[in-house]
Amino acid sequence: MIAPRLKSSLLGTAAVFLTFQLLLPAAMAERKPNVVLIVADDLGWGELGCYGQEKIRTPNIDRLAAEGMRFTQHYSGAPVCAPSRNVLMTGLHLGHAEIRGNKQDPSAEEGQWPISDSALTIAEVLKQAGYATGAVGKWGLGPVGSTGDPNKQGFDFFFGYNCQAVAHSYYPRHLWRNTSKIIINETPVPGHARKPEGKITMEAWMGGTYAPDLIMAEALQFIESRKNTPFFLFCAFTEPHVALQPPKTLVESYPKEWDAKPYRGEAGYTPHPRPRAAYAALISSLDDHVGKLMDALARNGLADNTLVVFTSDNGTTHRRRDSERFVGGTDPEFFNSTRGLRGYKGSVYEGGLRVPCIFRWPGKIKPGTVTDYPSFFPDHFATICDFLDVRPPGKRDGISLLPVLLNSGRPRRNPMLWVFAEYGGQVAVRLGDYKIVRQQLNTEQPGPWEVYDISKDIGETTNLASKNPDLIKKARKILDAQTSPNPVFPVKLAP
Repeated sequence: MIAPRLKSSLLGTAAVFLTFQLLLPAAMAERKPNVVLIVADDLGWGELGCYGQEKIRTPNIDRLAAEGMRFTQHYSGAPVCAPSRNVLMTGLHLGHAEIRGNKQDPSAEEGQWPISDSALTIAEVLKQAGYATGAVGKWGLGPVGSTGDPNKQGFDFFFGYNCQAVAHSYYPRHLWRNTSKIIINETPVPGHARKPEGKITMEAWMGGTYAPDLIMAEALQFIESRKNTPFFLFCAFTEPHVALQPPKTLVESYPKEWDAKPYRGEAGYTPHPRPRAAYAALISSLDDHVGKLMDALARNGLADNTLVVFTSDNGTTHRRRDSERFVGGTDPEFFNSTRGLRGYKGSVYEGGLRVPCIFRWPGKIKPGTVTDYPSFFPDHFATICDFLDVRPPGKRDGISLLPVLLNSGRPRRNPMLWVFAEYGGQVAVRLGDYKIVRQQLNTEQPGPWEVYDISKDIGETTNLASKNPDLIKKARKILDAQTSPNPVFPVKLAP
């Protein structure tokens, strides 16, 4: 963690360096590239066409992959929303990140536990480097007015949901434009409801103003208004996170025979007459957002000078413990959402952490390339800075993927690790081809150590712990060395 005074000093040094750059003759300096970072919400590793999905249409994201590089072993920062976004924004893995779980701020009317003033985000670094910075969609890193407010963490502009709980509905009462509450539905539609009996219709759980339409419009306006200056746009779209409330036309574009019976809300969130089609529609809506962003970049002459990154904050939605259904009426088994990975959202097994990741920048990244290079969310901070030739102050936990993107990467040497405080308390360490896992650390009976060879056992079915005591010792040593105390989100690493 960087102290506020040191943080200010380091950023001041970066500003001096920038001033020197700006004094260079215009003829010697090219227009700085833009960055658009797109993060889906609960999108599974196998839910895109370019990752093997056979039922859901994702032509725009598939095109993004065809024009750039697709990563097949990329991991999110955490298996749930808030900590994953904290890792992404700060470049610090879960052993060092301030937020290690989804927790509301008890002192606020809405919003998650805030990151501190001393947290240094990628937005702050790029803002000091002369970039206009904007964020749209779902924040989840601190209430409006708190130290975690996006406007206090480097973003000139924010529009969307501040609180993850509010984002459970696609027809909320309000969204936020910076610190101003914008009422969009005088009669909001709840994100949670049940209807045990009677007819279920889509219209019953739809409202007047669809929040994603406004969020998309603000993203496009940001590009349009900043087209003459370098910008960093963070698009944290809510799709395909439940509730199942996608546009009706998209639902009706998928086969009726998919849904033999309606979803009545028995596993949380709102009912829907066609839950499978609705989930596919949410992902198609996400894909449509990506298409509109790419069209806006092309329309404004920015497509060839913009680094576009697409990924997801964690794996697909898990099964509800007290129900046979998956949460919110989703059905990852029907869609083969994990493509053989073990686990779902909330788990440090592959299905909770391994996510899609695509980088696109024409002329720099060779089109249609695929890499199995292991990478994770802390790497985005270092990679973006490396691409833009910006020197980030302080030490981060990730590595730059620029050599990989330019087809000259070396084997990864630093480990990837996760210290997750929730769902019983879980840790995981990726060392080469091996993944070391331990569950239920915050309970009276912690689970045993587990070791899997990911290169041969993508489903983590064969525990090799008894044959690899040295790997367990190494993982424990790494966890002890790289886990800072965190009383708000504790994880008991011992015994």
